[in-house]
Amino acid sequence: GKKKFLSLFTTIGVIGTGLLVLIDRGDWLLASIFFVVGRIGFGAANVFYDALLPHVAKEEDQDKVSSQGYALGYLGGGLLLAINVVMIFTLPGNWGVRLSLLSVAIWWAVFSIPIFRRVPEPRAASKGLAPGESLIGSSFGQIRKTIQDIREYKDLFRYLIAFLIYNDGIGIIISVAAIYGAELGFGSTELILAILLVQFVGIPYSLVFGNLPSKSDKRQTMYAAFVVFNIIALPLVGIVGGQLLPKGITGLPSPDFAETAVSVGQGTYTATDPKAIVYNGNWSNETIAPNLLGTACSWYAFWCNDAENGVVYAETAVVNDSYDIPFNGQSLKLTYATGPNSGIWDVLLDGAPLLDENGSPITINGYNPTIRYGVTTQLDTGSEGEHVITLVSSGAKDPASSGNVMQVAQVEVLPPQRSSNLGAIIGILIAVQLIGLLFAYLFGPRFFQRFADLLDTKRSILLALSAYAIIAVWGYFLNSVIEFWFLAWMVAVVQGGSQALSRSLYAAMTPASMSGEFFGFFSIMSKFASFLSPLVFVLAVAIFNSSRPGVLSLIIFFAVGMYLLWGVDVPAGKKLAQEKEAEILRNA
Repeated sequence: GKKKFLSLFTTIGVIGTGLLVLIDRGDWLLASIFFVVGRIGFGAANVFYDALLPHVAKEEDQDKVSSQGYALGYLGGGLLLAINVVMIFTLPGNWGVRLSLLSVAIWWAVFSIPIFRRVPEPRAASKGLAPGESLIGSSFGQIRKTIQDIREYKDLFRYLIAFLIYNDGIGIIISVAAIYGAELGFGSTELILAILLVQFVGIPYSLVFGNLPSKSDKRQTMYAAFVVFNIIALPLVGIVGGQLLPKGITGLPSPDFAETAVSVGQGTYTATDPKAIVYNGNWSNETIAPNLLGTACSWYAFWCNDAENGVVYAETAVVNDSYDIPFNGQSLKLTYATGPNSGIWDVLLDGAPLLDENGSPITINGYNPTIRYGVTTQLDTGSEGEHVITLVSSGAKDPASSGNVMQVAQVEVLPPQRSSNLGAIIGILIAVQLIGLLFAYLFGPRFFQRFADLLDTKRSILLALSAYAIIAVWGYFLNSVIEFWFLAWMVAVVQGGSQALSRSLYAAMTPASMSGEFFGFFSIMSKFASFLSPLVFVLAVAIFNSSRPGVLSLIIFFAVGMYLLWGVDVPAGKKLAQEKEAEILRNA
C-alpha cells in the first residue's frame, strides 16, 4: 500500500539524513553516501505522499488542500531553517552544521507521525504478485503498463510535458538565487534573510492561490485583485525605488573602480601582471599543470587544450620577501597555494598592519598538510580609494610547517560593496502590501469579478507562470538590494501556489486508484527532465561569462510551458479519469 511505502522511504530518508551528523571535515565519500541515501528516501517518499492527495480530499477541495499543505510546509521549513541559521552561527566549529542536519531528520520523523496515525490506507488498483512472479519483474512491468496507460490520457500527458518544462524553470530559479545574488555582490546575511523571507511570505500566498479557482469563496475577487496588484506593483516599485531612493537605502552599487596612473582598477589580474603585483626579493614563477588544479580537459572535450589551462604561481622561500598590490578599490580577493612547507604571512595596508574587527593584525597561515591550489582569502580595507596591500613572509610558521614558502597566483579587485537599509526596504514592502490589501478590498468585487470568473486551476497556474516570466526578465536587469528583496517577495507570491495547484491539477486528471503509479511516473519524469534548465543556464553563463543571460534564458521554459498548458482540455481530462476510476472499481 501507499502508506507502507511512504513509511519505508521516510525511514530511509530520515536515517540517511540523520547519519550526516557523523560527518567531519574530509569525510566526503561517507557524506556522499549518506546524502544519496537521504535523497532517495526523500524523493521516493514524496511520490507516495503526493499520491495520497486524491484520497484525502474531494476533487473540488484538492486545490485548497494542496495549497494548505504547501503553506504548512513553508511554515515548518521556515521555522526549522531559522533555528538552523542560529545554530550554524552560534555553535563552535562545524557542530552547527552537523546538528542542523540531525535536527532535519528529527523534524522529518516527528511530523511524519500524524500521517501514519491518522490517514487511512487508500484502496489501490494493483493486485498481489502472481505465483512465481518477482517484485522487480512486476515493478518493471508496471512501469511499462503505466507508460502505455498514460498515453490514453491525452490531456494528462500533455499537461505532464507542460509541467516538466515550466517546473524545471521554477526549480532552477530557486536553486541559483543565492549564487546569482552572491555574484551581484549581495552579502551572505541578505541572502539568508531573503531565503527566510520566501519561506514565511510564501505561507499566506500559498493559501491565497489555493482559493483563486474557488467559485464558492466570496473573497475570490479580492484574492485575484491582490495577486494581480502584486505582480504589477512589486517590479514597478522595486525598479523605480532602486533608481530614485538614496543609495544608502537601495544598495545600488557605486560605479566600477577605475584604473589610475599608479593603481589597477576593478578586475582580475594574474601573478605575471607587473602593474598589479610588484615583487620585492627573490621570486620565481612556476606553471602548475591542469591535472594538479583539477582543470584538465575531459576525454570528450576535443576543443579543449590542456596547455591553456595551466596557472602560473609566483613563489619565494626567503624570509622578508614581499609583494605589493597597488589598487583603486575597497576589497581584494587573493588566490594562492598552501602546503606543508608554507609559512605565515603578514598583511599590511598602506604600510601599516591591516587589522581585523577586533583590532588584531591580520595574518595568513599558509600551512596545510598537503598542497592545495586555488585557496582564496578576501581582504577588506574599510574604505574606497587608492591603497597598497603588502604581503610579507614574516619568518613565523606553523609548528608543523617545514619552511617559509609564499605563493600567489591571482589578485581580484572586487566591485564596490553595497550599502542598504534593510529596515527601510522591509517597511516599503509592507507599505506596498497594505496598499494592495486596500486596493483588493475596494476594487476587487467591483472590477475583478469577470477576471475571477475566468480563474480555474489551469488559468491560475498560467497567471503564476506569467509572473515567473516577469521575474526572469527582471532578474536580468536587477542591480540593487531593494530590487532583490522585491523580486524575492514576488517569488514568494507565486512559488507555493503554482506548485500546489500543479499538483492538484495532476491529481484531478488521474484515476484515484492509480494515483500511486501515476505520481511515481510523474516523479521519475521530473528527475529525467530536471537537467534541462541547469544545462541551459550553465551554457548561457559559459557563453556570456555572466549569470544575467542565464537567468533571462529561463523565460523559454515558462513560455513553452504556458503554451503547452494552454492547450490542455482539463474538463476532458477529468472526465476520462472519472470514467477509468469507475471502470477500475467495477472490475475490482
